[in-house]
Amino acid sequence: MKKVGLREKNKEDKLLRIKDAALSLFLSKGFDDTTTREIASHAGVGMGTVFVYAETKRDLLFLIVNDGLEACILEARSTIRVENSLLRNLLIILRRHYQYFAENPVLSRAALREMYFYQSGKQAERFNRTRHALRHLLIDLISDAMEQRAIVSHEAPELIAQAVFAIYQVDLRIWLSEDDLDIDRGTDRLRRQIEIVLTGLSPQASALTL
Repeated sequence: MKKVGLREKNKEDKLLRIKDAALSLFLSKGFDDTTTREIASHAGVGMGTVFVYAETKRDLLFLIVNDGLEACILEARSTIRVENSLLRNLLIILRRHYQYFAENPVLSRAALREMYFYQSGKQAERFNRTRHALRHLLIDLISDAMEQRAIVSHEAPELIAQAVFAIYQVDLRIWLSEDDLDIDRGTDRLRRQIEIVLTGLSPQASALTL
């Protein structure tokens, strides 16, 4: 039993060193200018050990980012309240993500760029599972609001949630490209866009002609 415990402790120690090395180098040199070999050397492990956890440099990036994204989901779930409005709960969830991405803008900008078409790699499944959890959290909130008749739409909750998620994804990138990452200003702009989805634009028939 002691040998198993020691082996597991050694694995955890190596994983932590790899994460710390990757974070340090990504922040000091930038994601593009850092190599996987440099990370392994900085962590004091062999390349084979790195490949146990990450197949590529992008995998190493998400080895770090996945921890934060999973924490965002857990914190958001514990913070939303039944008595809150739909808009308030949506903003609680999404604001928490803005806060996370603002903690390390350099790392976050690289992560947002690398998210596109991230389907393969040791950390890809974990990342996509977390993104799936975020979307389903939005769907659940919208479904509940529709059941309570707080909002009414002939569209499915999944499609409405996708519209909100798309706004969040695009506006997060616009906001993160700014020099001054003011979370209040950023989430207020996000709020106004989500309100457009929730209130609609009262279109005349002429505005919907194809």
